Amino acid sequence: MNHKPMGRIKKIQYDCRHATYLIEKREHKPLTLKENIQLLIHLAGCSVCRLFRRQNRQITQLMRNIFQRSAARPHLLDEKFKQEMQEKINQRLPN
Repeated sequence: MNHKPMGRIKKIQYDCRHATYLIEKREHKPLTLKENIQLLIHLAGCSVCRLFRRQNRQITQLMRNIFQRSAARPHLLDEKFKQEMQEKINQRLPN
């Protein structure tokens, strides 16, 4: 029985897992030269990981934009809402 095809599939799975790890890592800190080379070689032949990289970049950018916008303006509760919440709290507190 020949185990080579199964070995190739496991190698591809490992390479894709490693590539997605590197893609995620790259979003937060620089990769080493070795990691960059490994990733570039893998991406040259793997369209699935290239798609993941594009999607990951978009998600990361969207999240950064959301956090930057929310940090730029304070979140204040409406006075009416605060009063209603206080009334609900008071109703549930034991006397």
